[in-house]
Amino acid sequence: MSTLSFESLCLKDDDCPSPTQPQGEEDEFDTDLDSDEKEESNKEASVAEVYLQACKLVGVVPVSYFIRNLDCTIMTLTHHGLGPLGCKALAIALVSDMHINTLELADNHIQAEGAKYLVEMLRANFTIQHLDLSNNYLRSAGAEYVAKMLLDNISLKSIKLSGNGFTDDDAKYFADSFSSNSRIKELDISHNEFCGKGGEHLGQLLANNEGLEVLDLSWNHLRMKGAVAFCAGLKVNMMLKHLDLSWNGFGNEGALAMGEALKFNNTLVHLNLNNNRLTNEGISLLCRGLEFNDTLRVLLLAFNSITVEGALALVNVVKNTPKTALEEINMCNVLVNENFVHLLELTCQEHPGLDVQYGGVGGFIAKKPPKRVDPMKVIQDYLDKRKLRLWDFFRNIDKDGTMRVPVADFRKAVQQSSIPLDRYQIEELIQRLDRDRTGMVDYRGLADTRKQMMRDHRRQLRKVESRQKKEKQKSDRILKTFQSAVEAVTPHSSMVISPGGAKDDSSGPQQFSATPLSSWHHIVMSNSSRYSVTNLSNEHVHLPMLGGTMSYRPTSSLAMRSYSQPNLLDDSPRSAPSKSISAQGIRSDPEMGHSKLSPTANHLTRSRPALSAKQPQVKAKTKKVKKKKTKKHVEKGSKNLTQTVK
Repeated sequence: MSTLSFESLCLKDDDCPSPTQPQGEEDEFDTDLDSDEKEESNKEASVAEVYLQACKLVGVVPVSYFIRNLDCTIMTLTHHGLGPLGCKALAIALVSDMHINTLELADNHIQAEGAKYLVEMLRANFTIQHLDLSNNYLRSAGAEYVAKMLLDNISLKSIKLSGNGFTDDDAKYFADSFSSNSRIKELDISHNEFCGKGGEHLGQLLANNEGLEVLDLSWNHLRMKGAVAFCAGLKVNMMLKHLDLSWNGFGNEGALAMGEALKFNNTLVHLNLNNNRLTNEGISLLCRGLEFNDTLRVLLLAFNSITVEGALALVNVVKNTPKTALEEINMCNVLVNENFVHLLELTCQEHPGLDVQYGGVGGFIAKKPPKRVDPMKVIQDYLDKRKLRLWDFFRNIDKDGTMRVPVADFRKAVQQSSIPLDRYQIEELIQRLDRDRTGMVDYRGLADTRKQMMRDHRRQLRKVESRQKKEKQKSDRILKTFQSAVEAVTPHSSMVISPGGAKDDSSGPQQFSATPLSSWHHIVMSNSSRYSVTNLSNEHVHLPMLGGTMSYRPTSSLAMRSYSQPNLLDDSPRSAPSKSISAQGIRSDPEMGHSKLSPTANHLTRSRPALSAKQPQVKAKTKKVKKKKTKKHVEKGSKNLTQTVK
């Protein structure tokens, strides 16, 4: 369908019925109030008539609510089923409107085509400041239209784009547009499909934008890498005050990144993390950032997997942080205990404005049952202290020497002995020695049981060490990715070049970093400054000179560059000016190097370069060394012969 230009959007005056012309000279003496009222009535009549003609032009039924409420500054047309053509007629009427400043068009199925008509209208209308296009199936094409409009628009202050099916690729459009638009204060892009890559682009949006104060990203899929990348942008943001991240599945990894961001962010006031799969561990990681934050006032953590332990950690942070600004903590689904209530009362005495919402009193801290030591290990330790053997212990019970003892006798003997075993450990030992439940303890396989005990103990230790190692590696990896993300989005930061060479990414904004966000996990962060651009420019690079006239051509590979000490040439007065010295300190001749590398060179027709008087001496020395070696070999051979003859 052909698009409408501004000339076609604005209907001509000839097509509209002309207003009543003033007759007689009496109208010239009307008061100013009467003239203003007439102008307003004529204007409203003209907008309504333009709308009716536009509906007839595109073939849609006019919306009577729009005509009746033209005098209102807020035009609410949600759930009216306008569609693309109805939106087209509405855009034609709103081109010349100067009264409506809030336009709500949620759930009208206008699609990308209708968004295109609204974008053309907004290029001429500078009165509308608040626009709601939620649940309109805009998709990627609509996101592109809206993002292009935001690059030039100077009137909009808030825009709602919730539930339009935007994906990760569409997030880049908004990141590019909001990097230059600092007039919009509120943005709602909730209920969309932003995932990991979208989180990276939205992190760039926060890092580059200097005007956004309210951002709603609820009901998306910002998890793991997307959550870490978004928090990296939040760390360097200096304007955002209200952030809604509920129903995103941040997890404990996202809580770790959010805690790191809160350590440095000093503008955020309201944070919503409801239903983000946070556990007590994630709350403890989040509390690390709350200890340093002095601006956050509202923290919503409802419907997470938090117990009394997490609630106690939050209240302890508030109690132990005098400069905290927290006024409201919502964890309405958490059941607490009496200890929490007592701690909260003490905290409220120091912070009277604190309001903590919890589910009620009746919770408890789940205590893990004490881990029992292996009974065989207890017996073995007992015997080792007394320097006894395990066989001696069982032979004292087995009077007949059959290596089989009734269960009752075995239980009684163990209880009467001074071995520190409780009832549960004795029963476990009996079940292990009497696996078939025959009523007889057979200790013939006792050696195998002891070996199995030692194997189980070692296996358990390895599991614990492996789990702790994996958890530490995971947290280190997340922190490493977070720091790399912060460096990538921070303005005026030094460029980081990966060892494999930096790859240009034209898909994202290139004003702050040479490293794209998608390659954070490939960057090897180290303390060495080998790959920094500034240090590469300061190093002394000695290059081979052919006759002192050949200019240097930089190579693209880092491996082809040779670095040498700056004072290497000064310490070697014997080197000729036409020769170059490599990093290993070996003199190299350009022609000789070329002849060695060229496969088609003929040694009969090749011309030899002029050699100095010192080079034959070096070769003669090498020949003498070779002769001495041969003489030694000959002497050794003659000695061997004489020995064999003898």
